[in-house]
Amino acid sequence: MLIPVILGVSFLVFVMMDLAPGNMIDMISGDMTEQEVAKLYHEYGYDRTVFYRYYHYMKGLLRGDLGYSPVYRQEVWKLYMQRLPSTIKLAGASIIVCIVLSIPLGIKSATRRGSLTDNTCSVLAILGLSMPNFWLGLMLMVYFGLKLHWLPSSGDTEGIKSLILPAFTIGTGLMATLMRTTRSSMLDVLRQDYLRTARSKGVPEKVVINKHALRNALIPIITVIGNQMGHSLGGAVVTENVFSWPGVGRMLIDAIRQRDTNTVTGCLIMTTIMISVIMLIVDIVYAYADPRLKAQYAAPRKIAAPKKEGGASA
Repeated sequence: MLIPVILGVSFLVFVMMDLAPGNMIDMISGDMTEQEVAKLYHEYGYDRTVFYRYYHYMKGLLRGDLGYSPVYRQEVWKLYMQRLPSTIKLAGASIIVCIVLSIPLGIKSATRRGSLTDNTCSVLAILGLSMPNFWLGLMLMVYFGLKLHWLPSSGDTEGIKSLILPAFTIGTGLMATLMRTTRSSMLDVLRQDYLRTARSKGVPEKVVINKHALRNALIPIITVIGNQMGHSLGGAVVTENVFSWPGVGRMLIDAIRQRDTNTVTGCLIMTTIMISVIMLIVDIVYAYADPRLKAQYAAPRKIAAPKKEGGASA
């Protein structure tokens, strides 16, 4: 399914960028003469239809060429790979923040259903879902960066300190969904008979919760984590711009402003591929997280016995 997804994404990008006013030639022409501008229009196909440009772009993509950016004066593949490490670093830190905060809170909320802890976690989840990333990022920047001067408010020049505010901004938004999913999944598992059996055998409550219950509640949790990892890689555009983070998201916004269709299309195609790979990895992890699936894959397959002549089975 990756092939039709790439075709659909790339075609939609080309059409929407063509509908937007202006193009990248208008952005880079500057003091060029009319003859030079006309030459660029012909060179990049802007004197032809969007379908003609899309056809030639896809021909290059089949050869592994994501195109050339006249705005950055560099191959789109090189541009993307230069910015990708920063985006992966931010996405990874955000997921760590999300997992460290949300899964323990979700377990606490499920095991103490209806208590003050459960209600407090529910309020935190609603706040996390309600607060826009750009607002939370600006508030953190103003308080911790400009007022207290504890952390840098923008850029990626101070190592881990530069990573804390943007990672917390993204991780807080993701935390709410994962915490609610963990709580719901744990509540379903805690009602099962095998946990009562484990308790009756004298298994400590911490082992019952952390080993038996959580292990069997992991499938929806892994699904949400996989979706959130894809969201962090492809959807951290706003946060990267708020904190001037030198990642793919910020480059994508700059390319849209410059009407750089090749860069926008190349970045979205690569993001689509990465998200699809993450979803594939999530499916594989299922087999290791769920004992039932693991047993199914580990079970030896029965080989059909050869048939004798005349149709009788051996």
